[in-house]
Amino acid sequence: MSFQAYLDAVETTTGRTPRQLVEQATAKGFGPGTQAGPILEWLKEDYGLGRGHGMAMVHVITKGPSISTKHVGSDGVHRDASDTLWLDGKATRP
Repeated sequence: MSFQAYLDAVETTTGRTPRQLVEQATAKGFGPGTQAGPILEWLKEDYGLGRGHGMAMVHVITKGPSISTKHVGSDGVHRDASDTLWLDGKATRP
């Protein structure tokens, strides 16, 4: 599953775009420097997210939408089309 696919699944599960969740996280005081545990706990309690999908959100909450180019353009199951994740919802992705 690609990183973007994890975020799309988070949107399906929560009914919120990744950007909306990042905004909520920021309002709760989460951001760069926040450890994963408190963010994962919040996502599990409020949205029922498991660790894998939660960790995808931890990345964008703490590091932003950029990802490593390691899998970009590869042909593996974890490949992503871009090194920048789309946070504004799967329906609006170009």
